[in-house]
Amino acid sequence: MRRILTFLPLLLLIGCEARPKLVTVTGTVTHQNKALTAGSIWFHPAAGNPYIGEKPSCQLQLDGSFNMRTYPYGDGVPPGAYKITLSPELANRIRRPKYANPETTPLQLTVPDGGLNDQKMVVE
Repeated sequence: MRRILTFLPLLLLIGCEARPKLVTVTGTVTHQNKALTAGSIWFHPAAGNPYIGEKPSCQLQLDGSFNMRTYPYGDGVPPGAYKITLSPELANRIRRPKYANPETTPLQLTVPDGGLNDQKMVVE
């Protein structure tokens, strides 16, 4: 029993990682003046962004709106620069495959410490 109690604090420290600062990022995604739906968007840290955890993502709503989330931490995105992609299924459905790849997507965004609301993203 003593051994377990001795190692318990160490195991808790190993299993815990620092929670990143998250800020709100909301908006809409449109293509040809219509809301994009039935898909998701992903934020990929761009050059200079130190965040290395799970990529923030979310499902697009029926009106094309989004409220970004960083799993497992909750709503929001760590501040920094991001390349934004659409899910491959969505990008292919609208015949814009370059939007599914962080290397070729033209969508990018820098999230400040105060967050961003009502961002308008237009897929050309």
